[in-house]
Amino acid sequence: MDKIENSISYDIRGAAFKVYSKLGPGLFESVYETAMIYELKKKGRKVRSQVELPVIYEEEKLELGFRLDLLVDELVIIEIKSVEALAPVHYKQLLTYLRLTGLKLGLLINFNTDEIEKGIIRIVNNL
Repeated sequence: MDKIENSISYDIRGAAFKVYSKLGPGLFESVYETAMIYELKKKGRKVRSQVELPVIYEEEKLELGFRLDLLVDELVIIEIKSVEALAPVHYKQLLTYLRLTGLKLGLLINFNTDEIEKGIIRIVNNL
């Protein structure tokens, strides 16, 4: 993993802590997504939201409607949740997104928690 991804990850974690401290747990994912975009752009990061992710199967592009919640600096995927507990499928979903894009790092962030530091999970692809 490059220093670039680690630097982006540091800014994402900082933004998540700030958003959580201001909004707290229990809101809709879209609220946290919008606040994260705001905080990351303030840090000078390029952020795209709801990025379409095509799936190629045997040279056929499948229109399945997969979307990345956030893509930061075209290098790090953020998947935002606001759930009671993260399920194994949430981890697998982000890992699949990393594999499909060829990216190395993703952060799974669950804002519906008592301690945000336990709600931020780093997922890496082929490292």
